[in-house]
This record gives sequence, structure tokens and C-alpha cells, in this order.
Amino acid sequence: IDKNEDMKTAAYRELEEETGIPKRLTEFIAEAPDELTYDLPDDLVGKVWGGKFRGQRQKWYLLRFTGKDDDIDIETEHPEFASWKWATPSELPDLIVPFKRELYRQLLAEFAEYLTG
Repeated sequence: IDKNEDMKTAAYRELEEETGIPKRLTEFIAEAPDELTYDLPDDLVGKVWGGKFRGQRQKWYLLRFTGKDDDIDIETEHPEFASWKWATPSELPDLIVPFKRELYRQLLAEFAEYLTG
């Protein structure tokens, strides 16, 4: 989160920086009530984020994408993704690196009333 930036504004900024999707192509649905956390596996501690952190604490928001597939552009200035695809909520945990899977299960439970599939 940048200085003087609230979490929701940071989420919209990060979304656009990482996927090319601007706020205007989203519809806000819900905010997770709690922050969720994960720890890096031992083999990654000290190797990512300049060795400054052991994991992350994240605030999550559920948004509906109202644009077209062509509006998604992961070839950003500092790419974080090699590819993307649409998936159902139930498929997500198996598509995520193992050390983040429990976080995604928690997240899906938090947003279950809004999701199908």
C-alpha cells in the first residue's frame, strides 16, 4: 500500500498494474471482513521481496469484471503473471501454488454467498 492510500484504492491500483484492468471495468461486490495471511515456504524465505518478508497479510475484495477478454493485459511494465484463464471458484485452489491454497480456500468460504461453480 502506498503512503496515504487506503486498502480499497490500493486494490484497484494493483489490479490495473498487474492485469491492465481499470476500476471502471469492475463492479464492487463485497469486502472480506478479515485480512488473510500466508507464510512463504522455507525455500523462498530470503529469496523474494528482497528477503524483507516471510509472507503477506492481505485484504481481499470481490469484484465483477465488466469488460471483455481483450481488456486484460498481463504484459505490464513489471509482469507478475505468465498467463491467465477463466476458472470456476471451485477450481481456484488447485491452480494456485501450494503454499497459498489454504488462503484461497478461506477466501472462497468468505465470499461463498456471492459465488457459483
